[in-house]
Amino acid sequence: MNPAGRAVAVDFVEDEFEEIGYPETLPTYSPHMDESAAARRRLGKGKPEGAEEKVWYDDEDDYKAPSVRSFSGGRPVQLALPPPTTLREFISQNMPSIAPLVYTLLACYTRFHRIGLSSTVVWDEAHFGKFASHYLKREFYFDVHPPLGKMLVGLAGLLSGYNGGFDFKSGAEYPAEVPYVAMRVMLATFGVGMVPLGWFTAIELGMTQWAAHLVALMVVFDVGWLCISRFILLDSMLLFFTFLTVFCLSKFHNQQSHPFDFDWWAWLAMTGITIGLVTSVKMVGLFVTALVGIYTLEDLWDKFGDLRLTTKEQAKHWGARVLCLIILPILVFMATFKIHFMILDHSGPGDAQMSSLFQANLYGNDFHTGPLEVAIGSKVTIKNMAFGGGLLHSHVQTYPTGSNQQQVTCYHYKDENNEFWFWPGWDQKDTVWDPKYGSHDPKDEEIRFLKHDDVVRLVHVPTTRNIHSHTIPAPVTKANWEVSGYGNATIGDVQDHWVIEVLGDVVRGDVNRYLDPKSTTVDSRARIHALTTRLRFRHQVLGCYLSASRTSLPQWGFKQIEVSCAKEEPGSKTAEGTIWNVESHWNTRLPPAARSLSRSPFITDFIHLNIAMMASNNALVPDPDKEDLLASKPWEWPFLSVGLRMCGWGDTQVKYYLMGNPIIWWGGSISLIIAAFVALGLVVRRQRYGGGRGTRKPASSFNNGDSTKNGVASATRPGDGLTQREWAQFWHVTRIAGGGWALHYLPFLIMGRVTYIHHYLPTLYFAVLMFAHLLDYFVFQVPSTPPSSPHAVPTSSVSLSDVNSVPKLIRTFRALPRMTRMKLYVFTVTASAILGTFWWFRAVAWGIEGPVRDTWGLAWRENWNIYH
Repeated sequence: MNPAGRAVAVDFVEDEFEEIGYPETLPTYSPHMDESAAARRRLGKGKPEGAEEKVWYDDEDDYKAPSVRSFSGGRPVQLALPPPTTLREFISQNMPSIAPLVYTLLACYTRFHRIGLSSTVVWDEAHFGKFASHYLKREFYFDVHPPLGKMLVGLAGLLSGYNGGFDFKSGAEYPAEVPYVAMRVMLATFGVGMVPLGWFTAIELGMTQWAAHLVALMVVFDVGWLCISRFILLDSMLLFFTFLTVFCLSKFHNQQSHPFDFDWWAWLAMTGITIGLVTSVKMVGLFVTALVGIYTLEDLWDKFGDLRLTTKEQAKHWGARVLCLIILPILVFMATFKIHFMILDHSGPGDAQMSSLFQANLYGNDFHTGPLEVAIGSKVTIKNMAFGGGLLHSHVQTYPTGSNQQQVTCYHYKDENNEFWFWPGWDQKDTVWDPKYGSHDPKDEEIRFLKHDDVVRLVHVPTTRNIHSHTIPAPVTKANWEVSGYGNATIGDVQDHWVIEVLGDVVRGDVNRYLDPKSTTVDSRARIHALTTRLRFRHQVLGCYLSASRTSLPQWGFKQIEVSCAKEEPGSKTAEGTIWNVESHWNTRLPPAARSLSRSPFITDFIHLNIAMMASNNALVPDPDKEDLLASKPWEWPFLSVGLRMCGWGDTQVKYYLMGNPIIWWGGSISLIIAAFVALGLVVRRQRYGGGRGTRKPASSFNNGDSTKNGVASATRPGDGLTQREWAQFWHVTRIAGGGWALHYLPFLIMGRVTYIHHYLPTLYFAVLMFAHLLDYFVFQVPSTPPSSPHAVPTSSVSLSDVNSVPKLIRTFRALPRMTRMKLYVFTVTASAILGTFWWFRAVAWGIEGPVRDTWGLAWRENWNIYH
């Protein structure tokens, strides 16, 4: 029934609606406004949800209450089915789960087939396998990635019986005692899990099963995802948790019509947990986190305009998002680091990245066995106390600019070039030097403990150069003065003098209160202690402070941290980079100090390690003086301009080449371009012509044939051809797929670090979703109308029982509606192309044996260095 109470005559011959007149009353909302939004605004604030206003839609047959789900995109509401009473009903109700099960079994075959063919360490197995060894030996190590993925690699090693004794040198042969095949299989299971997640995500996004089939096929048969999932790497876990995050977000979106019920809370919390998990594998997980964040802000903004929601309900929505999407992911992220610290409680190769106090509490560390109080003549290492700070360091190489004297830097690894002596200034006449060792001869004077305001020289042990500063700009931070190594044990000047400023002690507090300027001896309570006393070194002449910035030197400085003399304005805040502490301490004249040390707080260690990770990651920049044959530029990825050799390329080696399925990569990239134009066209058309199927032209008899009403011409709006449901569905998937792709890809264009093709693999997922989405929009979602031929067999009469011969099969196919046949054509061609290209390139993921030239036809693009 028409809401205006008018009858509608239908012409069945012409298959068109007869022209009708619309009510003369003006609408209470803008024709450009989303109708569901307009319906909400007509409701008073706080109006009960059950009192929803009836809204009329042009393409509907009766009044319908506005439904949040029907206009927000995503999977249509599914009616709950009654419990099955027979086996046939059970099978019928679970038929939708058969397809993803089949694809998952197919993924098991592709991921596990010949997974142990290469018995050598392939590509980054050299890194992540070694990290698994550290976990099993509980040795502290350092890496630029968060710990979750590497802990899972260690767990795979533990479950497979690996003892941690192999060093995973690149290209090395695996010994018999290393169960590398079992470890690869366990990690490839994450690659298997990507397939059902791809299927169910497509379903939850509201795609048809045609599109879901294509998504699953593309995930199964992309040789890039396949190849990267078959080794001891982090990428399979990163991809799995990325897929899982998008799936949970899609599930949560489909619960929006029932806020605050159990499923709503469960999927919101799961989205937050998966954000924490994906970020805990690699920091690239922040990109999918940004996608969830933008979706959430848009959702909350939409709710802000919903006048049915009270202020209390708005606050509940905000609080739920803060709890589940901010606090919960942070707790998950921090929990992985807590477990990381708990496992790695022994001294290892990554100690120097952490604070001195953290290192002193590791089993096997010898800091606590050194002397407690520092004196003239002590040999020490000096640690910068800023988050991510390194050890003061020097080496024989000189600055190529400035003074051309010996370089002084900060270094994050233990080395004899980190060792320095505390020597007195040149103006102390009673100093006697041992010419053989260049060190202070302790027999000529009594021990002199260091305290606040003492003047010392820092002498580099291996070269005997004095740490020196002068009025020459630093090589990178031009506002500071250069710090260099100058002279030796007998040659130097006043520019080598540094005044020690004691800022306090992390255990004893303010120790300067015990100083007595009139006393000739140092109160034991005011003495400088190793590990805990916070120091600054002020240049006696220039007044600047010895400082380690977070700036890396160029390649001539080995990418180490720049050390300079920082100028400080009076009264300004103390810069973190100017604060140091004595770490290792040796002095044969002082007894070792047995002591118990308090542990550094977890939150301090957590922040310290994360800043060190970011600093090291930022230092991974391309070297202009070297050509990295494995590196590639981001603009080479979408259209698969490059590939990557993952191992040696000898004739006797099993060879793996990281590339993608060309049909999937090219199709995904082209679909992104097309989607941008389609979206722009739809926006322009809706702005110009309005939404929906369009308004009807006034009947010729309406208004006595006059085309004006009160002097105003009657206008028509043909609409953009989309129902509100179709419009919302298109934009929902486009935002997720297009926005996810942009957020994952665009940051690499401005990133300074070196990049490789495997960095594109998480981005590819969103291109795959867009590829399937466009086919869905243009083909699979188009309604299939019965054929117009009077001789065609009705669709309802077609069944598999009729198909028992080729002629009947052909007749059955021809009996299908034309649009259904078109869908079959498109699906068959696309699926065949995906499967065919996979089979053609399968060797690059499963392993190329023998001379590579015997496997012909793989170099579709001249940049693919498979044969040269």
